[in-house]
Amino acid sequence: MLEEIREQPAVLERSLASGLRGAEMFRKALTGRRPKLIVLVARGTSDNAALFGRYLLEITTGIPVSLAAPSILTLYGARIDYRDALVVAISQSGESTDTNLVLERARARGACTLGITNERSSSLAGLSEHVFLVRAGKEKSVAATKTYTGQMLMLYLLAYALGAAIRIADLERLPELVELALGLEVSLAELSERYRFMRHAVVVGRGLNYANAFEFSLKLMETCYVVAERFSSADFLHGPIALVEPSFPVFAFAPAGATWSSIGETLTRLQHLRAEVVAITDTGNPAAEKRATRVIRLPRRIREVLTPIPYIVPAQIFSACLAAQKGLNPDQPRTLSKVTLTL
Repeated sequence: MLEEIREQPAVLERSLASGLRGAEMFRKALTGRRPKLIVLVARGTSDNAALFGRYLLEITTGIPVSLAAPSILTLYGARIDYRDALVVAISQSGESTDTNLVLERARARGACTLGITNERSSSLAGLSEHVFLVRAGKEKSVAATKTYTGQMLMLYLLAYALGAAIRIADLERLPELVELALGLEVSLAELSERYRFMRHAVVVGRGLNYANAFEFSLKLMETCYVVAERFSSADFLHGPIALVEPSFPVFAFAPAGATWSSIGETLTRLQHLRAEVVAITDTGNPAAEKRATRVIRLPRRIREVLTPIPYIVPAQIFSACLAAQKGLNPDQPRTLSKVTLTL
């Protein structure tokens, strides 16, 4: 897992270099048929990437985005009208049974279809009209890391293809920002020692980093066997904050920008409750340091729209290190396999 985390700068650089041409071709293919709706379909970590895509695409393109519920088709057999819709399936392996079935049915019922996958020869790639390939190489660890950030990068390229004001020059900075995050590995390994006996935790995010709250909590659950709940900072204050007591661990994604007011209010409430708050932030938001017990700080100011990829990397490293602290193997979590087939 740690080796694959360290590969991410190269994966992002490779994926962007090859994906840009595909994004330009897709942009031309959409001329005169801009979708009125985007539907994203995925499972597991890929579903967390899709949640990020929902925020990114709606914020930057103004097109409504829905996250598909595969059981509507696979269990209930509903007939959905997908005319004027773009349906995007996201899968590391490209072999997720229900994801592929939704894509196939959507294409048959009038959708424009796009697949985002790490496997060129996969079923998903064969079913899709258009394909954005993540160039991550073989991912051996059951806990997905490099494919998650690669999928997020493809969603930036999708937004770009749909006319979003996203600059390729900004995306080209992401490998460097991830390198900076990788530079925190030693301090994160030391920090993980403090949480060796952690059994429960909460992860909070909002907006573009809301999906990272889901992904971080998933990594804590599947590699460290920590019961990790995840919330929007707004939802957290509407009830779940009642579970917090002194020293209860809360991890928060805390960039400067549109979400800081909400995240900052949450951290202030947690301070009053004497919770153990770990904030993931960067040098552009010094206010976060005053409201947290511990701070994981990227050593550069990062625009909020670019934070999701570099911000998840410290969370990945922390999870891998914490698993080691607990004497667990994050590459082979109990009862899990790399490809899970569901309907």
